[in-house]
Amino acid sequence: MKIATTKSLSPFYSRILNLIGILAVYFILLIFFITTVVPFLTIAVAGFKTSIELVQGAFTLPKLWLFENYINAWQQAHFNWYFRNSVIVAVPVVVISMILSIMSGYAFALMKFNLNKLLFGIFLLGIMVPQEAYIIPLYYLLVDLGLNDTYFAMILPQIAMSVCFGTFWMRGFFAAMPRDLIDASRVDGCNVWQVLWKVLVPNAWVAISTMCVLFFIWTWNDFMIALVNTSSDTLRTLPLGLAFFQGRHTANVPFISAGATIVALPTIIVYLLFQRQFTRGVTSGTLHGQ
Repeated sequence: MKIATTKSLSPFYSRILNLIGILAVYFILLIFFITTVVPFLTIAVAGFKTSIELVQGAFTLPKLWLFENYINAWQQAHFNWYFRNSVIVAVPVVVISMILSIMSGYAFALMKFNLNKLLFGIFLLGIMVPQEAYIIPLYYLLVDLGLNDTYFAMILPQIAMSVCFGTFWMRGFFAAMPRDLIDASRVDGCNVWQVLWKVLVPNAWVAISTMCVLFFIWTWNDFMIALVNTSSDTLRTLPLGLAFFQGRHTANVPFISAGATIVALPTIIVYLLFQRQFTRGVTSGTLHGQ
């Protein structure tokens, strides 16, 4: 009788456990939503308020949605200049870093040459060494090269740092590619370049798109390289321009909120557009790592 009773109750208990698991997942997602999305929405909405409305309540909607803060931040605070500079820096960094990372990752994954492991370890140093450790030597190097206070002072260091990570990223994906696919392409008469660009790259496009999204976010949000290596207001990128903008308008919180929203919005849009590829790329990388 006891065994029969246990068997009859087990489906009920399993349903309860499944329900608890589902509720736990939604509870965790709700916490992440509150800690990530809600602060951004609060700042974005604050950009439409007046200072008086902001004092009355940070989490309330404005009575009258004022677009003047965003318009003034874009025009009077020169955010149109800063946005242009960020695009000029981010686009070459993403494109050049992607190409170099694909080639270097392919070389370290599938080609045999002397000092392979040593050179790959040097690339890994670019990931492990913090930016604060080399920013001052980098500054003096750019001064000696005559590149300080130029776009190249921001583009070249970003490319170097991005390629270090990109090489590590693409090496893992190319190393996990089926050897039969590579051997079959070589039997068909493909040379080294054709194997890379016509066979491997189309099959690794999810990983490449994920890498490009990371390159864009890192470059767009970079602050220190632009701060140290540039001094002209006309060369400032959006994060650096926001810092100086905040210093001039400390008391005008809605104005600062509008500027912060302008800075963060492009990275959010890029992530939302490539969200599916980004998730597939990270998941695929985890599976390959196993």
